[in-house]
Amino acid sequence: MPVRVAVPREVAPGETRVALVPEVVQRLVKAGAAVSVEAGAGAAARYPDPSYAAAGAEIVSDPSHLWGDAQLVLKVQPPTVDEVARMKPGTVVIALMNASRNLDRVAKMRDAKVTSFALELIPRITRAQSMDVLSSQATVAGYRAALTGAELCPKFLPMLTTAAGTIRPAKVLILGAGVAGLMAIATSKRLGAVVEAYDVRRAAGEQVRSLGARFLELQINAEGSGGYARELTAEEKQQEQEMLAKAVADADVVITTANIPGRRAPLLVRKEMVARMRPGAVIVDLAAETGGNCELTRPGELVESGGVRISGPVNLPGEIPFHSSLMFAKNLESFLSLLWDKSGALVTNYTDEILAASLLTVDGTVTHKPTAELLAGAK
Repeated sequence: MPVRVAVPREVAPGETRVALVPEVVQRLVKAGAAVSVEAGAGAAARYPDPSYAAAGAEIVSDPSHLWGDAQLVLKVQPPTVDEVARMKPGTVVIALMNASRNLDRVAKMRDAKVTSFALELIPRITRAQSMDVLSSQATVAGYRAALTGAELCPKFLPMLTTAAGTIRPAKVLILGAGVAGLMAIATSKRLGAVVEAYDVRRAAGEQVRSLGARFLELQINAEGSGGYARELTAEEKQQEQEMLAKAVADADVVITTANIPGRRAPLLVRKEMVARMRPGAVIVDLAAETGGNCELTRPGELVESGGVRISGPVNLPGEIPFHSSLMFAKNLESFLSLLWDKSGALVTNYTDEILAASLLTVDGTVTHKPTAELLAGAK
């Protein structure tokens, strides 16, 4: 019997992405899976139902039929409590779970004996690079952030020589040179801006310079595990703040991308620093959903302080849903290769290090220790 795969329509407000695109559906069907797609699931990402049908998927209008028949459910956002209630025990669901912010959903999946995998928990090892949803979506976010900064900035980004005189290029400052930051640097450079970047990890300097940006040097090495930065000491934070205050004041556009897994986003741009910026300057805070790198950021809002506009976008990948969905689906396809056995059935032994690390719930148990501890503390 083929594995029955279900792709429901995303119900989270503002979510325009879809977990699978027709190109990937076609390959899964060819590999022996039976794929059902809820009617309209890809519409917001510009993947119409006929394209899924042509790829071999069944288009299902009745959600209860879709969920009731599924062995494997693929989503972008975590399933809602109502969606979990529609799943049979033993159903496998894969999504970006954001477990610490969705404890009620995790508890529901545990109690319903649903097996769940959290894509954000995939370890950042070489073998898992093709499955790294966080990196693929951060690439989209960095690109979109640069465009947002350009849209909000009242200046040209490139230098222009015109009959009316020479227009000097805008200065863009990128804080955090991870995947999103590097894409923001590359995009800002393509738009013609003068770009500076800062990251507490010294190793990031080489990558920043390779993209043609100036790397702000601070004699601190905050390289952490898994490619992330460690938290700075109080003295290091003071040194960082002094250097950043000057760089922020000189910038026309500041794009902040710093995040620490499982923690509040580090505060990099304080309100006193914003007060020193020129009227018309722009801050685009990619860490808005986890507390913000700017003290004045409000998630999902565009606010103004002293003539400085501060954007706190949420779900930037959802603003470019066609390609963010394509990248997400290809990441999922690679992850799914670990879940099929040679006969084409779903594996039930999750000893592979990637599966073990990303497993969230199974057989009525929360297997991810930090989430289990949060649930225990919430009682």
